[in-house]
Amino acid sequence: MTTDRLETASGSTVGWRQRGRSSDVIRLGLPSKGRMEEETLAFLDECGLHVTKRNVRQYVASIPAIPELEVWLQRSTDIVRKVCYGDVDLGVTGYDSVAEYGDKDRSIIVLHDALGFGHCRLVLAVPDEWGDVTSVAHLAALARQRADQGPHLRVGTKYERLVAHFLTGQDIVPHQIIRAEGALEAGPHMGYVDLIADLTATGVTLRENHLKQVTGGTLLTSEACLIGNRQALKARPAVLKVAKQLLEFFEAHLRAASFHAIIANIQGKSPEAVAQKVLSQPDLAGLQGPTISPIYLRDPVDRGWHAISIIVRQERLVQAVEQLRAIGGSGVVVTPVTYIFEDEPATFRKLLAELEGDPE
Repeated sequence: MTTDRLETASGSTVGWRQRGRSSDVIRLGLPSKGRMEEETLAFLDECGLHVTKRNVRQYVASIPAIPELEVWLQRSTDIVRKVCYGDVDLGVTGYDSVAEYGDKDRSIIVLHDALGFGHCRLVLAVPDEWGDVTSVAHLAALARQRADQGPHLRVGTKYERLVAHFLTGQDIVPHQIIRAEGALEAGPHMGYVDLIADLTATGVTLRENHLKQVTGGTLLTSEACLIGNRQALKARPAVLKVAKQLLEFFEAHLRAASFHAIIANIQGKSPEAVAQKVLSQPDLAGLQGPTISPIYLRDPVDRGWHAISIIVRQERLVQAVEQLRAIGGSGVVVTPVTYIFEDEPATFRKLLAELEGDPE
């Protein structure tokens, strides 16, 4: 298969056209390595979008729930580049990769910027023995001192664009950025860099390698996001349809994650009487109100029982159960909620507005 770069009249890249690729095939890029791969696959499973691989060594997979979707397992940085070029229509990756490797000609749209996993921060870290250096202001003073007395401050990172912009904005100049991959934490102690700018989730790895974060030195906070190729979303209705499906599942699952469903039995002369009891409690109103229905018992003498169904916030679950008991509730069943669907995802409405606002 070969590819042709598509260019505008001004010469800027807007995507790639692939020969031999059916326009019916929609490609989704997913992370292929490490914690990000594990968390992405787990998240999709929780959303009811299980990823199936025929062979663990293959990089192509499928999502049976969306059969027209072709899944490509790629490095996070490659997902960004391939969505930018149009080789892949949609992708799940870390926002840090989008911020660093995303294009400048708006080929990429961030459809959802907070999928709830892959949390990390891009931070500046210096050796512990730099006791007097604890903030970006101290680094700025050190950079000026180095300019007069020695070599420029050397910063090891793989986020060259983000780091250069941040250092200049914080007046940490002059400086030298050293492109580095792998275990950056060893760099300062090996001596080829003075400090590093790297991702951290908890800070444990930095501390174990005798490095400390500097105050004001957080360049970026990141988590997993869903991105798409702008031209594909505009020109191919099938891609837009799949994007909406993904956003539907993602938002419904994320919304449901903080709720539980409660079913309980309670006595009352009528559904209205039961509703009055339930609504008298602060945590039993549900999303819009309780669902109440009569229970049909085998013993016709024992009448007046009703089943109620409500949705409660996870952090108020214990209080909700206590309130049910207080009004005579029994047989309380609590289950997690998988989805809460609204009329239409807010992120999809935002996407449509952005596409409609694009110049032709």
